[in-house]
Amino acid sequence: MHEMSLCESILTTLEEQAKVQNYTRVKTVWLEIGPLAGVEPEAMYFSFDVVIRGSLAEGAKLEIIETPGQAWCLNCAKTVPVKERFDACPDCGSYQLQITRGEELLIKQLEVE
Repeated sequence: MHEMSLCESILTTLEEQAKVQNYTRVKTVWLEIGPLAGVEPEAMYFSFDVVIRGSLAEGAKLEIIETPGQAWCLNCAKTVPVKERFDACPDCGSYQLQITRGEELLIKQLEVE
């Protein structure tokens, strides 16, 4: 379950930023996650709750913002929606797609004290 290591990295970032931005408690974390990031939201919620125990984020709420996937179709020269990495272009059926959005995993916003 790589979501556990992702949450450990998120906690490290929160702790580093607490020193820089002078906060002592994290109340809510908003993550932006694309459908092509290879992250299972339910596993992320579970891992987050486990990892934050005993930290400055203990009891914090995790909010996941799911973003759409997009790709540039090399065949029809259009930006098209994709749900999975190897989807075909919904307009022309080509598999020559270059992913342009949907692989992200970002800390979008924090609510802190």
